[in-house]
Amino acid sequence: MSTEMLIEGRNAVLEALRSGRSLDKICFQKGLKDSGFAAILKEAEKASVEVRYLPKERLDEMSETGKHQGVIAKSAAYDYSTVDEMLARAGEKGEAPFLILLDGIEDPHNLGAIIRTANLCGAHGVIIPKNRAVGLTGTVARTSAGAINYTPVAKVTNLSQTMKQLKEKGFWFVCADMDGEVMYRQNLTGPIGLVIGNEGDGVSRLVRENCDYIARIPMRGDIDSLNASVAAGVLAFEIVRQRYYS
Repeated sequence: MSTEMLIEGRNAVLEALRSGRSLDKICFQKGLKDSGFAAILKEAEKASVEVRYLPKERLDEMSETGKHQGVIAKSAAYDYSTVDEMLARAGEKGEAPFLILLDGIEDPHNLGAIIRTANLCGAHGVIIPKNRAVGLTGTVARTSAGAINYTPVAKVTNLSQTMKQLKEKGFWFVCADMDGEVMYRQNLTGPIGLVIGNEGDGVSRLVRENCDYIARIPMRGDIDSLNASVAAGVLAFEIVRQRYYS
């Protein structure tokens, strides 16, 4: 485990990248271009770290030292795992792999709650994209209620590509969508990946195209959608029911 923190200054950020430290994002000051920034950007691209360009005033607000030199990186609160490690985890337990894939979850409370659910339903890991999604922040760790210590989380560059690679290993994928078939009528056993979409936009087109099942959660209320973490919980425990109690 590592400690969540801001890393400020050109040399500090560059060395963090070269050391292989898990970084969630790097913020550059808009308009600054020189060889020092180019070196950091090159290493960030190699490590597939998200890069953002912000006004100097915003960096000044973020800075804890007052000496950011135009660049601030945010490290992960916990170290990331890999998809291969998750599959090995399933193999060690003698279980069909069960992974939860998150397509652009932005609210750290949702991510923390889903990690907690993943642990309780016996999922072997959670996969998140490297860009345009929340990472392992301190808020995520707290909301997971300790589950982050037991449930591995992997960051991947391309969620759709990862799904294609897992399909070659025998995986089936199901995503939540109101246009799908009622989840109770679908076979959700075997090596499976549960895909949960962004809080506002749902599952993206490319990710949805790689899903084998579109599952609808039956609802009887006056509104037509569930919070992302609640939807993940409902579907995850339907997978548990089919695996162990049907």
